[in-house]
Amino acid sequence: MNLPAPGNRVLLTSISDEMKVSFIDYAMSIIVSRALPDARDGLKPVHRRILYAMHEMGLVPEKPHRKCARIVGEVLGKFHPHGDSAVYEALVRLAQSFSCRYTLVDGHGNFGSLDDNPAAMRYTEARLSKAASDLLADLDCETVDFQDNFDGSMQEPIVLPARLPGLLMNGSSGIAVGMATNIAPHNLVEVVDGLVHYIDNPDCTIDDLRVFIKGPDFPSGGTIMGLNGIRDAFETGRGSISLRGTAEIEETGKTSTIVITELPYLVGPEMLIERIAEHVKSEKLTGIADLNDESSRLGLRVVVKLKREANPDIVLNNLYKFTQLQQNFAVNCLALVNGKPELLNLKRILEVFLKHRLEVLTRKATYEKRKAEERSHIVSGLLLALADIDAIVATIRAAQASDEAKIALQEKFGLSEIQAGAILEMQLRRLTGLERGKLENEQADLLAKIASLTLLLGDKQLMLTSIKEDLLLMKAKHSSPRKSQISAEYSNFCDEDLIPNDTMMVFVTSQGYIKRVPTKFFESQNRAGRGKGGIAFREEDDLQHCLACNMHDELLYFTNRGIVYSEKVYNLPEGSRQTKGRALVSVIPMVPNETVTAIIPISQPVQKESRLILLTKKGEIKKIELHSFGNVRRSGIIAMGLDDDDELGWVRKIESNDHIMISTGEGMVIRYADSELRAMGRAAGGVKAITLHAGDRIVSCDIIPAALEDKFHLLLVTDDGYGKRVPVSEFRDQKRGGMGLIGIKFKRATSKLAGISIVREPDEVIIATAAGVILRQKCNEIPSQSRMATGVRLQQVSEEDKVISVSPVQVEENFEPEA
Repeated sequence: MNLPAPGNRVLLTSISDEMKVSFIDYAMSIIVSRALPDARDGLKPVHRRILYAMHEMGLVPEKPHRKCARIVGEVLGKFHPHGDSAVYEALVRLAQSFSCRYTLVDGHGNFGSLDDNPAAMRYTEARLSKAASDLLADLDCETVDFQDNFDGSMQEPIVLPARLPGLLMNGSSGIAVGMATNIAPHNLVEVVDGLVHYIDNPDCTIDDLRVFIKGPDFPSGGTIMGLNGIRDAFETGRGSISLRGTAEIEETGKTSTIVITELPYLVGPEMLIERIAEHVKSEKLTGIADLNDESSRLGLRVVVKLKREANPDIVLNNLYKFTQLQQNFAVNCLALVNGKPELLNLKRILEVFLKHRLEVLTRKATYEKRKAEERSHIVSGLLLALADIDAIVATIRAAQASDEAKIALQEKFGLSEIQAGAILEMQLRRLTGLERGKLENEQADLLAKIASLTLLLGDKQLMLTSIKEDLLLMKAKHSSPRKSQISAEYSNFCDEDLIPNDTMMVFVTSQGYIKRVPTKFFESQNRAGRGKGGIAFREEDDLQHCLACNMHDELLYFTNRGIVYSEKVYNLPEGSRQTKGRALVSVIPMVPNETVTAIIPISQPVQKESRLILLTKKGEIKKIELHSFGNVRRSGIIAMGLDDDDELGWVRKIESNDHIMISTGEGMVIRYADSELRAMGRAAGGVKAITLHAGDRIVSCDIIPAALEDKFHLLLVTDDGYGKRVPVSEFRDQKRGGMGLIGIKFKRATSKLAGISIVREPDEVIIATAAGVILRQKCNEIPSQSRMATGVRLQQVSEEDKVISVSPVQVEENFEPEA
């Protein structure tokens, strides 16, 4: 490396070293001078300079407002050499009640809203608020250090005395180089209570402080969901707080309306409406008919009108999940302590503020004591002069000049130069007895004040008591009720919270394709109709299972191998009547040659006494507790032990004291009580359910609920579309393993019983054929007949087709069809 010639000021250096040093200097300048607040007063330099400039201009709360352009010019010219727009934006934020929990600027004019910009600075006016006055109080008592401004022409405070805990009171946000801060505002009443407790109990824990400081208090209100985020923020300085707007559901005739009256922090109604409209357009949000912003001076009001068929609770949950109606506030309590960035927990923030207040009070007391001692010194000289006024006057008259008189007074009466000067400046009216009494009283007061301040400076506990009293005074002066509520209970939205619990039809084909279709696509038809196509088949495929269930139900898939799998209904592919569905192996991981033989919908919560009946094709039956399938692995679990030549065929849910009904293809039906079976484990096999005639086979089974048995009928449907209802009372109880009773006679010798179902008068039934033709009809339109009757035609079934499934759709007895 060539060294520079003598006298040459060029210094050669490595560019990487220079970049490193320069970047660090730049980063620290941004961090300290612009982006991060001071932990003592909670202000960034620009905010501190604005408040100090307004203080110097005399814009106290009792004085008239002044144009903001004048204030911005004062700040730019004296303290903050940056753009006027940056200063004005900072000034505006201090005046916005929706940005600051306690405004520091009292604004007059249009200072904007969450959706609109403020008016130009030439139109708006401002002055200090009462809270700002308390941040600036005692600034003239040498309580804080001052530094040169940007050109060294004047001084500005490094920090404000801050009688209020500004960092917690209003929070702060900013992005520096490599770091950022985001501190939530809090309620001053709670913060003061926490500080008082900390003063009285310096060894208290953060949990102790949380008794007083409940959590953030945002100026926009809303509800803080859960305590974990608050706990993390208080303990570590970092946390994620979930804030939810306030919304109510109002019923207006046959439709519902969601009225939003509070939004999360810094979220405007226009912003929210735009987001909702985007999601409605993309069909991410459904059920919304109209949006209106009805906000006024009386407060926020956003009205979301819903469609007639919409579920308001589901729509509201979707609004919480997909819009700014609920969002997280990421707390990052990073602030400057002794000029360096530090991540602060709650106790550390209170400690830094309290230490600052101790220093301010110490400097103020020291200043006041010095001023009192200086004044006491002068007053004692004046009293001495009054005691021998004739000699004092004679000495002054004998002098040729004031300087000579001052020296003579010092030498003759032992006065100091300051005392002698005060005597020379004393007015003749001070010679009256009344004035002498005033001086004596003033001297007594000064001595008492000096003694009090000396005692205060020598006793830290007295200083803490004084700080506590001052804090309580601030609490009474600026108290306001909490705006943000805190909800202790919170859990993330699960899928059920966002999905309507609509009734669906689930179709499974023999070749293993599955889909769900809303039941609204299958309106009721008259008896003996042809029905509608429910599924489009691939070649050589037909319908194997058809059942009605709800979207929130959990489906238990039982296979011929005695294995059970589990999946939610809403996770199934939804299609129209014409779609073919998705391969079942993509939903549950079945092995080759494994087929689903039974599907049971389980609604939550499951009753403790609920059990399942498992029936094999060879007539083996088993009862098992339903909670045995409460945690089904993805790969499935054993449901029933089977013989090598047997397969699991049917599964039904049963409660205590219910009755079991099993039917065969030849029309035989057996009924016996639940007590005929005892509950067994998952791996156990079954016992004999029914005795079959030669060539006969089991085709279906169902359960008679013990409650209100007289209201139930047994619906029997043949494979050629005939059927009837029979009162369940016509089937007497038998012992397990019997042959049963005749349930139906057939019109043709080739006919077989396709299935049975326990139904009530208000219910509907969905009959499905192998070709995928679906017929939905009301049960009360199906005639009730005796066991020996052949029934009536329920569905027109072609010669090549046959009925394979009978699925009831339960309807509440007070159900009224929609017009």
